[in-house]
Amino acid sequence: MTTVYERRAAPAVAPPARRSPAGVVLALLWAGAAAVIALWWTDTGSVVGTAGWLTGAGRIAGLLCGYACAVLVGLMARVPLLERRVGSDRVARWHAMAGRYTVCLLLAHVGLILAGYAAQDGASLWHETVTVVLDYPEMLKATAGTVILLAVGVTSARAVRRRTSHEFWYYVHLLTYAAVFLSFGHQLALGNDFNGNTAATAAWYALYLGVAALVLRFRILAPVRLNLRHRLRVESVHREAPGVYSVVVHGRRLDELGARAGQFFRWRFLGEGMGWTSTPYSLSAPPRRDRMRITVKALGDHSTAVALLRPGTRVWAEGPYGSLTGDRQSSPKSLLVAAGVGITPMRALFETLPGEVTLLYRARTAEDLALGGELEALARWRGAKVLYALNGPDGRRPNLSAPALRSAVPDLAGHDVYICGPHGFARDLYEELRAAGVPDRRIHHESFEL
Repeated sequence: MTTVYERRAAPAVAPPARRSPAGVVLALLWAGAAAVIALWWTDTGSVVGTAGWLTGAGRIAGLLCGYACAVLVGLMARVPLLERRVGSDRVARWHAMAGRYTVCLLLAHVGLILAGYAAQDGASLWHETVTVVLDYPEMLKATAGTVILLAVGVTSARAVRRRTSHEFWYYVHLLTYAAVFLSFGHQLALGNDFNGNTAATAAWYALYLGVAALVLRFRILAPVRLNLRHRLRVESVHREAPGVYSVVVHGRRLDELGARAGQFFRWRFLGEGMGWTSTPYSLSAPPRRDRMRITVKALGDHSTAVALLRPGTRVWAEGPYGSLTGDRQSSPKSLLVAAGVGITPMRALFETLPGEVTLLYRARTAEDLALGGELEALARWRGAKVLYALNGPDGRRPNLSAPALRSAVPDLAGHDVYICGPHGFARDLYEELRAAGVPDRRIHHESFEL
């Protein structure tokens, strides 16, 4: 087992919980969509005939698609307010939903506009398509952007993602920037709602330039500054359990990063053929002035190669991200529930979370318990409790039903509950916790499954 870092006394009283701004952010996003529809409404007179209805619907779909493209990129700009206050997993779900909306609106826009133009000109749909693509300004670039966006949508479908590598999906996904850039010109060149409307045109430029500024600031400049300033390198690698390894990363003035227990970074190890992949791993110990630690389970090519890292390997990191921190705590009592490698952020929280803390660790066998020695030492140090939920000798799963949880953790309904584990485990446990009387606002979970 890795030696426990020097421990600092945790506060005895939980600070007031910070409210998530998720509701405000969603309200602003929907308000933006309403403003886009209002733009069409104020710029449109009477709608007459089939061609008018088709083109009108196509214009609405196009405006909303253009707006959704900006939202799509903005949500993944890794803005700290969203990543640390709303939560990376929730923002990723919003991004995935926005992606589905964008593809649907794009298909609706293309189909409705072409059908409306064809009805207006009395031409075939194929003839109208060729004419629009070849003769209309900015349409060749827009067509290329459309093809790219559809390719991104297809590769993001769950059935396709299961059959492709993360690296392939990631680099195809990056083409979204090119698609948005190629499509922007035709929105202003052919958008009737912008022709002669200086205020609308300025607002559209402001929207896209603002999103571009966020991407430049937080996805490019911030990581470059972090890595030039802190100069991260692998210090050591330690085996914790079968297929589970801890990596200690050394750097300069790491306390200035503002990382918190429960958060994660995106790590790129510039060696051992791992430099092409950036993967999120949680901190498995509270960050210190000159080092951080992650604990990784071998689940794929990248995580398996972590065990082969050599001391001195350069590290490129981005973060910190995530909102599974003490800021969510609203009760002086907390229950931490970890399954498998989900123990990593829970171990860090177990050391630092104030008040009365209980840790429930789910694993198949005792051999699979990673960081067990550290957990026991921490429990003795702070007078906390560690419970283990292991499979029986016959392989039977432990009972984690609502009655069993209430029996193991007195006053369960008065606890904040932090969960980290596979999606199915977290979903089932959430239902049992709700049945046990734990309020929804006190159940905290963050998943990296996009």
